[in-house]
Amino acid sequence: MSGPRTLREFAETTWAFGERPFLVAESGTLTYGEFFAAASALACRFTEEYGLVPGDRVAIAMRNHPEWQIAFWAAQLAGVVAVPLNAWWTEPELTYALDDCTPRLLLVDGERLPRMDAWRRRRGARCVVFHGDGPRAEGVERYEDFPAPDPYAAPPAVDVAPEADATIIYTSGTTGRPKGAVATQLAQAGATVHPRFHATAAALARGAVPGQGPSPVTLMTFPFFHVAAFTTLYAMMGVGGTLVLMRRWDAERALALVEEHRVTHYSGVPATALQLLDAARRTGAGLETLTHLNTGGAAPPPDLVGRLTAAYGRRIEPRNGYGLTETSGGMLAASGDGYRADPGGVGRPAPAVETRVAGPSGEALPEGEVGELWIRGQGVVRGYWRDPAASAAAFHEGWFRTGDLATARDGRISIVDRLTDMIVRGGENVYCVEVEAALHGHPDVDDCAVLGMPHPELGEEVAAVVRLRPGATAGPGDLREHVGAVLAAFKVPAHVVLRDEPLPRNATGKILKRELRDGFVAQRVDG
Repeated sequence: MSGPRTLREFAETTWAFGERPFLVAESGTLTYGEFFAAASALACRFTEEYGLVPGDRVAIAMRNHPEWQIAFWAAQLAGVVAVPLNAWWTEPELTYALDDCTPRLLLVDGERLPRMDAWRRRRGARCVVFHGDGPRAEGVERYEDFPAPDPYAAPPAVDVAPEADATIIYTSGTTGRPKGAVATQLAQAGATVHPRFHATAAALARGAVPGQGPSPVTLMTFPFFHVAAFTTLYAMMGVGGTLVLMRRWDAERALALVEEHRVTHYSGVPATALQLLDAARRTGAGLETLTHLNTGGAAPPPDLVGRLTAAYGRRIEPRNGYGLTETSGGMLAASGDGYRADPGGVGRPAPAVETRVAGPSGEALPEGEVGELWIRGQGVVRGYWRDPAASAAAFHEGWFRTGDLATARDGRISIVDRLTDMIVRGGENVYCVEVEAALHGHPDVDDCAVLGMPHPELGEEVAAVVRLRPGATAGPGDLREHVGAVLAAFKVPAHVVLRDEPLPRNATGKILKRELRDGFVAQRVDG
């Protein structure tokens, strides 16, 4: 039996879940049946009212409203290309992406409309506003004014080809201008299968029968526009699970939602997972219903697994995945005892995924040697939108060059650092994540980032920006001494800056090291 070849095929199977709750938000609960009827009705509007045809782009820009999913899946049912945009972007950033992908239709919430309205007026694009109470404008329709969907209506009769483009998802832009990664229907369909394989493998590893028991209930904090959210969403939709949403992150509110909805799975960036555990410890919450703690979107500190195990034993299973925008989400995963034994690893790839730790010429390196991680498989995107030079640099014979430095041992992959984030100090390679892991091992450290700073003789030297826990008293010298006890002397930060405010992060929890580096010279450097 083969899996889906398009997202439309995948979505059509969810109709069978009928009255099961799909999305739970402050505004109410949407069942699978209600979701599919609404997505089908909007898809028909795309083709019949707006004249959209396969290949046309529709941009989606809103917070994690349930209507985000209606808009996205309406695009897939209509066979057009969905372009999820970062809801945190400013007007210039949104304008850049809109100029790049030139959508015929904007699907936005009332908060995002003012940032996109000048572009809409200039280009004459049509617009549907969700949760918008502002004045009416020509070319702008309110979703709330549309007729109620017919629960028995079908999506439009459109042929969706597996090789057609399904999504354009922009990279985070942490190392330059965001690029639009173009995934075909077949690539996204492959991405729907990967989380189910990893869940099945994890169940077998702990001696359970896959697919047994009640459907999972997941509290997810990833923004919908990020591929980590797609991985979580695909996992839930594939089994008729429920997704509990938050308007904005608040650890104590998350604890209340876990108890209220009997949440079984948590899915979010490592920073929010750590805050959830801290809040549970502080308030005495037992997280009795929680069985899985899944993180993604950024590298977790190794002590996350230790803290989870120390507090809850083996009752709550940890899971960490690896994937990028260019791989349509998670392709590798580590879970359970395997993850506990190797907290710095990201696990094994799904069956249809190949990995290679490559040397400078693309050759496969022996086990244990550090090289660039290359990935090949169905979920890999076909390239970057209207950027042949960037596509040629990143893709080679189906392989995607991730830019991450990694090692492979017995089929398991460990990420060492970003290729562009490695510090070369006097000819010695220093991997930032290794130093960050050592700093996280100090009990006073709440968060940290390690970066390279120019040095007239060594080329670069190691620097660290550290935020301490409330009430902590460790100084720069204490932290350097702690790192020096576990790492070689050349890896010890020459400079440590203590910072009171949170470290800057993007929407998916990755630290913005460019921003830290730019402001480093303005900080008081304790050398």
